[in-house]
Amino acid sequence: MSKQLKLAAGVLAVSFAILSPGLLKADDVIEKAGVGVGVTVGNMWVLPAKLISMSMGAVSGALSFVVTGGNADLTKQIWRDTSQGPYMVTPDVARMGVGQRPELDEKKESGTQPNSTQ
Repeated sequence: MSKQLKLAAGVLAVSFAILSPGLLKADDVIEKAGVGVGVTVGNMWVLPAKLISMSMGAVSGALSFVVTGGNADLTKQIWRDTSQGPYMVTPDVARMGVGQRPELDEKKESGTQPNSTQ
């Protein structure tokens, strides 16, 4: 991958993390910082990978149309599969990837920290 593409992806990811603090739904400053860093680092990898995936999907979809003698359904399916979202990592997408953590939900509901040493 070229340096310019990596730089552009990094700048976009950092801009997203800085300009969208409303998306960072956390009670704790450290948790907000962790989410921001995680989203930024995640986007540094996801954005270039999604760009590559969409580019290859566009080319392979067009090639499938030619090779199969005009099968438009297959071409549309390839294009749909490679171009659907999510396009970037958000805190909600990250939480879906990690899974639900009930101990964090309990902490937020009760307003206290769970006691882990009993």
